[in-house]
Amino acid sequence: MNSTYFITGISTEVGKTVVSAIVTEALEADYFKPIQAGDLDYSDTHKVKALVSNTKSTFFDNAYALKTPMSPHAAADIDNLEIDLNKIQRPKTENNLVIEGAGGLLVPLNSKDCIIDLIEKTDKIILVSRHYLGSINHSLLSVEALKNRGFSNIGIIFSGDEHPTTENIILEKTQLPCVGRISQEDNFSKDVVSKYAKQLKLNLKKL
Repeated sequence: MNSTYFITGISTEVGKTVVSAIVTEALEADYFKPIQAGDLDYSDTHKVKALVSNTKSTFFDNAYALKTPMSPHAAADIDNLEIDLNKIQRPKTENNLVIEGAGGLLVPLNSKDCIIDLIEKTDKIILVSRHYLGSINHSLLSVEALKNRGFSNIGIIFSGDEHPTTENIILEKTQLPCVGRISQEDNFSKDVVSKYAKQLKLNLKKL
């Protein structure tokens, strides 16, 4: 049975797009970024597509492609529109699907909805955590927000330089499985993404 993997992060710039590419490659899944804000000429969809080696994955168009690299609600306002969750339809596919969020869980889409409102109960959720001052708090708050909404199928991927005391306390306090960790690489190429995809494949299927 195919699954949907929702990739979210504890903040922005924590490695969600690289993780999305790795998960997409590991599962030969399809990829969907519902909302892209800014960088439309080289969007996250372009980046993931450039890092994936398999020929099975399909890359779907954004539901919203906003011009300004800001919070989606603000970028939409600049484009003179309002994001409507009803217009964000998941693409129909017979394959596994990777959905990449934008920023963190409570990034606003409009005056009512946030990124977390895009997640469905049947999704397998991957929270990307990266060490920085405050990242433990952001990680624990993110997990608490997910659990408060009734989500339970959650795994953590750590990205960047390894920091055992941070990673261990997050896993201890959340009691969530660590799906894997992505080191700080000089360059993320197709070969590097493929290497991580092979390492994480089994853990992803267990999630």
